[in-house]
Amino acid sequence: MPLIHEDFLLQTATARRLYHEFAKPQPILDYHTHLPAAEIAANRRFKNLTEAWLAGDHYKWRAMRTAGVAERFCTGDTDPYDSFLAWARTVPQTLRNPLYHWTHLELQRYFNINELLNEQSAERIWQVANERLQSDALTPRGIFHKFGVQGVCTTDDPADDLCHHQAIAGSKLATRVYPTFRPDAALAVGQPAEFNAWVDRLARACDLEISSLQNLLDGLEARHDFFHQRGCRLSDHGLERCPAAFCSEETASVIFDKGRSGQATSPLEQEQFATHLMLHFGRWDAEKGWVQQLHLGALRNNSGRMLQTLGRDVGCDSIGDWPQAQSLASFLGRLDQENALPKTILYNLNPADNGIFATMIGNFQSGASAGKLQWGSAWWFQDQWDGMRAHLNTLSNQGLLFHFIGMLTDSRSFLSYPRHEYFRRCLCDLLGTDVERGAIPDDDSLLGPMIGNICFANAHNYLGLPSGGDSDDSG
Repeated sequence: MPLIHEDFLLQTATARRLYHEFAKPQPILDYHTHLPAAEIAANRRFKNLTEAWLAGDHYKWRAMRTAGVAERFCTGDTDPYDSFLAWARTVPQTLRNPLYHWTHLELQRYFNINELLNEQSAERIWQVANERLQSDALTPRGIFHKFGVQGVCTTDDPADDLCHHQAIAGSKLATRVYPTFRPDAALAVGQPAEFNAWVDRLARACDLEISSLQNLLDGLEARHDFFHQRGCRLSDHGLERCPAAFCSEETASVIFDKGRSGQATSPLEQEQFATHLMLHFGRWDAEKGWVQQLHLGALRNNSGRMLQTLGRDVGCDSIGDWPQAQSLASFLGRLDQENALPKTILYNLNPADNGIFATMIGNFQSGASAGKLQWGSAWWFQDQWDGMRAHLNTLSNQGLLFHFIGMLTDSRSFLSYPRHEYFRRCLCDLLGTDVERGAIPDDDSLLGPMIGNICFANAHNYLGLPSGGDSDDSG
């Protein structure tokens, strides 16, 4: 039997039935991704498996470096087959790492290849996969159709013109593609050169001179409005921890002026400035009925050597250990007190914070909306079998799993859609095991709707994404 078969990882008869009857048929709403809108608009056709599968994949790069593979095969401009062969040699060493499962799920689901990838099979797999990559079924639009992807949310800077989103909205693509408002660069007053270059870019996008804090807020709100008109209904913020150093408008203005003039700011000033902007973002989200996402706890770009030579997002990030609870509670509490707390999804990178985040969402729930605050799916380093299972167990114990909005890819790769299948198998294996040990009823009228909700319906109902292209059809 091949490793990937119809009952892969489903350990009980009940788990197998639940998966095949209730989870597998569900469509996908991939509400947090880093997919490039330009490639969706162009319906990019990949030349080879390295281009489609290895380029930009920092998970694979980290594994290859750990296995002693030279950097030129990871991020360099070596021959594409040589890079693929280096990955093929690494794959057997990833046994018990989630990469081993993901690799073979992706080979099977995209290319119908059941052979294990290693140095001996590499050339055969390379040839078969490259031939199949030329099919329309393996362009971005073909992939969306193949996996039943009804909606995708990209991640976009407020200064982006969203021209690719306009092109997609005007096309015949059945999958709806929405931007997400990600204003992290606006908070970086502690890095004056980068901050000012970005503020200048924002000024050009708004056709507005930005020489004061009020100008900055006006520009950001104008872009928030612009994104809304283009179908955006989510914001996203990648933070070490949620800032909660509240300050006056006057104090924030002084900090902006210092940063805009290239002066250094203190850590306290940087947190005050970030807090001030984050409160505005939350209020705007609430006014428009958006969903606010907070990704907390990543320790990024740890290798100064790699940052200097290769730049950001090359696989040199790890789990951070900042205290999260008090500042997060203060920030959410301030917005809640103002009646300006939007729907919010919290993601933690540190598994030590699972209980904190699972209980934090219960503090600010509202009877006006089921599951208004969500503890988002296991993220990044936790996005594997044990991490997902721990997340599901903790959420079940501390909240209501029934209202969970489920899985996302958080990926830059169009070949990541089996991650949804992996999650669904984990969910059904967990529930099936509970049934067979007598912990929950063997009742499809309970389990079927719950699985369907978690896999798709909850996210669909929660996010409130417009059904048409770039129109402002809800507030």
